[in-house]
Amino acid sequence: MSKLSISEIFGPTIQGEGALIGEPTVFVRTGGCDYRCSWCDTLHAVDSAYRHTWQQMESAEVWRRVEELSGGQPITVSLSGGNPAIQDFSEVIALGKAKGYRFAIETQGSVARDWFSDLDLLVLSPKPPSSGEKTCWDKFDACLDATLNTTNCVLKIVVFDQVDYDWAKMVSARYPHLPLYLQPGNHTPPPPEDDDDAIDLDGIMDRMHWLVDKTMADCWYKPRILPQLHVLLWGNKRGV
Repeated sequence: MSKLSISEIFGPTIQGEGALIGEPTVFVRTGGCDYRCSWCDTLHAVDSAYRHTWQQMESAEVWRRVEELSGGQPITVSLSGGNPAIQDFSEVIALGKAKGYRFAIETQGSVARDWFSDLDLLVLSPKPPSSGEKTCWDKFDACLDATLNTTNCVLKIVVFDQVDYDWAKMVSARYPHLPLYLQPGNHTPPPPEDDDDAIDLDGIMDRMHWLVDKTMADCWYKPRILPQLHVLLWGNKRGV
């Protein structure tokens, strides 16, 4: 089996966003992505300029590291990236499931995998117009089909502005059966040389207030609106 390209494995820490916010989690962050979002906050797991920092690991190696970090106690394992769906995590999931671990993945819905049906949670996060990317809805639907109706699925959409907001409403109408989480965008300005964890916290909170006010004024009560808790706690620091 081909090796997995891994940017980092870390935790246990809390899940910082979406349906599992606050849940103790070990993260397996992959290297590589088929998108190049304009506001990506994990370029170290996306941009090929960081490829030299990614480890090539066998599935068994990845799993051993997860067990070491969790002390062998079953916990949620989050597959993230980049786009973890571009790699084959079927063996890692099988190893973990045999020992009672739970698995979640977040992906933009551009690559469908048979092993989606083995997940406990599939977070589909299609990228809004501000990202500069476009969603292929046929591929997105294939991701849903791959779950075989055995995996819990939710939508998570990042919102920066009115255009993103209107787009999120369109996506929600297209998939009315999927729970929806909205998240204010995390735009990372060029950091000072001595602070690579810098974030625009004021901008994030301004967007959070705007998003809450907007949905309430529109009587749009379907979405749950949450910040990135880990960003509020630790900024864009890696490994938390």
